[in-house]
Amino acid sequence: MNRDKNDIYKFAAMQSESGQKLLQEFKLNVSDFDTFVLIVNDKHFTKSTAALKISKNLKSFVKLLYPLIILPRPIRDFFYDLIAKNRYKFFGRRDICRIPTEEERDKFLN
Repeated sequence: MNRDKNDIYKFAAMQSESGQKLLQEFKLNVSDFDTFVLIVNDKHFTKSTAALKISKNLKSFVKLLYPLIILPRPIRDFFYDLIAKNRYKFFGRRDICRIPTEEERDKFLN
């Protein structure tokens, strides 16, 4: 959210009403919350494809990862799953959730 300086993306928790509605609309699993989904127009992307497509539009060094999109999806998703499984080990864990500011709340779907 902090790197989306151009306010390109809106967010929804998969468990939320709007998240569940989108998952159903795109015929995605409504109870698997172990990944994230990117929806662009009437297409959806998951795992490494979603992450790389998002990284392409962010204002940070992560946009340099986008060329990895040329790798076959099973290989990319293997590394995506590995990082996701160990994310707390790599990036740490917080005891509390950050409360969005008023401006940040506008980035969430109702």
